[in-house]
Amino acid sequence: MQSATNLPVLWNLSLRGSSSRVQILNLKPRKAHTLHCLRSEGHEEFENSQENLGLSSVTKHKDIWNLFKEAQQNILFLNKQRLAAVEELEKLKKQKSELVERINQLEAESQTVTKKADKSSLLWELLLRIDSMVINGLIGIEEASSMRNLVREHEVNISEFPLDVMKQEDAEVLAEIRRFPTKGKRNGLHVIHICTEMAPLVSVGPLASYITGLSCALQGKGYLVEVILPKYSTLDLDEIEGLREIEADAYSYFNGQLHGNRIWNGVVSGIGVTLIQPLYNVSMFSRDKVYGYPDDIDRFSYFSRASLDYIAKSGKKPDVLHIHNWQTAIVGPLFWDVFVNQGLEGTRILLTCQEFDSKCLVPPEKLELCGLDPASLHRADRLQDNTNPQVVNILKGGIVYSNKVVIMSSSCSEGSTLYHRSIPGLEPTLAVHKEKLFFAPFGLDNLTWDPSRDVYLPENYSSKDIRGKSICKVELQRRLGLVEDASVTIVGCIFSDISDVDLESLKSLVLSTAMIDVQFVIMLTNEDQKIIRELEKTQDEIKGGNLKVVTENNEVVSHLIFAGSDIMLCLNFHDPVLQVHLKALRYGTAPIELNPQTEASGHFGTHEQEATAQKFINSLFGSMSLSQALDLIKKNERLWKLKIMEAMEKDLCCDVHVSAYTSLKNL
Repeated sequence: MQSATNLPVLWNLSLRGSSSRVQILNLKPRKAHTLHCLRSEGHEEFENSQENLGLSSVTKHKDIWNLFKEAQQNILFLNKQRLAAVEELEKLKKQKSELVERINQLEAESQTVTKKADKSSLLWELLLRIDSMVINGLIGIEEASSMRNLVREHEVNISEFPLDVMKQEDAEVLAEIRRFPTKGKRNGLHVIHICTEMAPLVSVGPLASYITGLSCALQGKGYLVEVILPKYSTLDLDEIEGLREIEADAYSYFNGQLHGNRIWNGVVSGIGVTLIQPLYNVSMFSRDKVYGYPDDIDRFSYFSRASLDYIAKSGKKPDVLHIHNWQTAIVGPLFWDVFVNQGLEGTRILLTCQEFDSKCLVPPEKLELCGLDPASLHRADRLQDNTNPQVVNILKGGIVYSNKVVIMSSSCSEGSTLYHRSIPGLEPTLAVHKEKLFFAPFGLDNLTWDPSRDVYLPENYSSKDIRGKSICKVELQRRLGLVEDASVTIVGCIFSDISDVDLESLKSLVLSTAMIDVQFVIMLTNEDQKIIRELEKTQDEIKGGNLKVVTENNEVVSHLIFAGSDIMLCLNFHDPVLQVHLKALRYGTAPIELNPQTEASGHFGTHEQEATAQKFINSLFGSMSLSQALDLIKKNERLWKLKIMEAMEKDLCCDVHVSAYTSLKNL
């Protein structure tokens, strides 16, 4: 059989004789050709359609595979998200649990503090109620003294006293006091401060926080401490718990006459406080400021005499009358010349000198105002000034007539040259009475500067459990934008002013020490633009951002620097205002001097009496430099922690005063 491709040739050969037929037949090959072409195009279209179908299938298969892979990736991502969410949920549950535990702990601590506060308040409410009874003549001085002793001796059980009885008449209160059990007696001394400042009532200088901090610390050791103050018109009376007037005509001898006083009492920071307000000379303490008036000697002599009159009239028999600076130094001569035989034979006098001010130089006749004899006191061995014999020196009288004298070490602790600058005219007196002298650092306000209850810290801590210090460190790093790592050593530095020499030493030390595992935080508490520019320039030179300069006096950051730092770089250890070295010790941060010096020896007193902060710091850390301290942290972390815990447990100011009080009791 012939193939379709040969047909047109055969037809042309057989039909050549007839044109019509040829013409007809010529149409057939065209049709055949046409058929041939259609079949060929159809075949191509079929093949093309088959190819397209194959390509479409491959593409679809590829698309499905891509979708499958994308779905798998989405599933993996969702699984990761789910796992992360589960982990976050577990973390939140843990944080919630820790938060609940912390809340419970804080509530327990709050209840404990509240109980202590209630206990202290009740103690003082009872004691002050007894004062009111004796002043109003309900009971005698001897009975009042017995009642006070009974209340003091049973402070441990004071919470058992029925509170509703305090609303009853005095007779019911006395009857209840007599029912105190015979257990839980306290053996601490009874100390009365006669002073011109107390935080938070009135604060001008370091005396205010010193009074409050020392009083709280002493009461924690079993002492009974109370404070007598002038009733300034500027006092914030809302700070006094249970403030009430107990007498409106407490008379005091002054300038040859009896002057009436209004007596108020209450409780501040757990300490009994008595306020004395003149009835007639009302302008004496109703002024814009506490000090700085021409009649300051008259004002504070009046207050000193009125305080002693109140103590004698109320039948109080304190073991120690603690007087402060020149403002109440006149209490010394007054006590021994006038009041010692008014039931106060067992009382002794302790004077604290925080400053040696020449304002206490007055004409001898001024002594007559408060009932003293100028002729007997205007002598070289008593009140006559060593430099100007025409006047009397009130502070000298306090030193001569006190049984013991505590000198704040920052006033005179760098050798005899500083003594001559700071104690004008008193060197001979101090030399004669050197056996009386004790040296102490300024005390801290324990209500504000205590890491175990500091409200500014994210986590409180103590020497018994110091773990919270690491949390404070990380919070300090976070707040200041430092790398957050509790293992990094932080060196803090806080100052209000700095000499050019010390500034250059500080910059040089930071530049030579700042490295990957040491961070520096420097806080400047004033607005000296020159110093700020110098420090910020140094900050820019430190690579890795390991130096942060804080120029804002921020209370929270200040507390965090003490709590979060490992080392506190101090310009010196004689700072009565900022008290950086003492705060550092309290917060478990080692104070290191910018330029360590050899231990200073005092010009007066024995070595044993000079219990200064510098001696204690040197006994713990030696006169080490910053590099030596960093080296010790790195090589012997255990020894470093032991030193830190010992530092935290030490209350230098309180310990010195306890020694002074004890020596008074043994006289």
